[in-house]
Amino acid sequence: MQKFIIDSPLDMHLHLRDEDMLKLVAPHTSQTFAGALIMPNLVPPVTTKEALISYKNRILKACEGDTFIPYMTLFFQNNYSYEFLNDIKDEIIGIKLYPAGITTNSETGVSSMDVDVLRPTLEIMSKLNIPLCVHGETNGFVMDREKEFMPIYESLALNFPNLKIIMEHITTKDAVELLNKYDNLYATVTLHHLLITLDDVAGGALKPHLFCKPIAKRYEDKEALLHAALNAHPKLMFGSDSAPHPKHKKECCGCAAGVFTSPIALQVLTELFEKYEKLDNLNAFVSLNAQKIYDFEPLNKKITLVKKEFEVPNIYEYKNENVVPMYAGEKLNWSIESIL
Repeated sequence: MQKFIIDSPLDMHLHLRDEDMLKLVAPHTSQTFAGALIMPNLVPPVTTKEALISYKNRILKACEGDTFIPYMTLFFQNNYSYEFLNDIKDEIIGIKLYPAGITTNSETGVSSMDVDVLRPTLEIMSKLNIPLCVHGETNGFVMDREKEFMPIYESLALNFPNLKIIMEHITTKDAVELLNKYDNLYATVTLHHLLITLDDVAGGALKPHLFCKPIAKRYEDKEALLHAALNAHPKLMFGSDSAPHPKHKKECCGCAAGVFTSPIALQVLTELFEKYEKLDNLNAFVSLNAQKIYDFEPLNKKITLVKKEFEVPNIYEYKNENVVPMYAGEKLNWSIESIL
């Protein structure tokens, strides 16, 4: 196959940051995606209607001229009232729950995952049909954090059967297996977790631009994720978790966690699905599943990819900000030919 068309691609887990970094990275998504679910972990986090609308307007300005919708989320708090969430529900697509301190800018996240502590807000969300998006990790040993979180997902699913729960950026075969156990559990998976294991990050010389949280896992985990994605599991959708950090914060002691994949996501996904002869499933994985799970219709947008070599830039820059992408300096087999 020499050409392939993706209809209204959606990135259902994206970090855009703010200020000059936002202006640098947002167009790399809005150019090729019809929409993206935006993470709320700014400093301070997005917890009010005013902050949410202001952030959305800054995103739209950074993406001006592109056919693109930023689907907004709130940062989970235990004290949201019914009146507040009812007033803001038409402005958001979900609420993102972070365990405190588990990832970038999550220090003010939830300190207890006890169901009874979370119940007031989760019951309101259930009544208002607002999905819950969860960064599912404990504070245990780094390779076991997601697996240890599985009982918490089960407790949430059982206690709130009418609540749509999204297991964000899953990385383990355990999470894939859990997808089939509860009707109200869904998931996103990133590009990089379909491609790498911890061995790729730290098996030889350390590769800081592949370091992310949740950390890449074992070969059997990658294979389980890849099988589910390639076969367009109806409860799984693409969410890049593209997370930009300046080069100096990646190539240093105390390396920041995050992989920047937005500029190459569609090209690499096309190459990956072609490799396994599953291109017929790519539109479902990168668009249709998300539409069904979140129950919305995206903007109409057609991305035509062509079998033509594309060399990934070594770095992307804007004013004083810069980000190194995944596969920097390497050549891909597919390029973006047109955007309509």
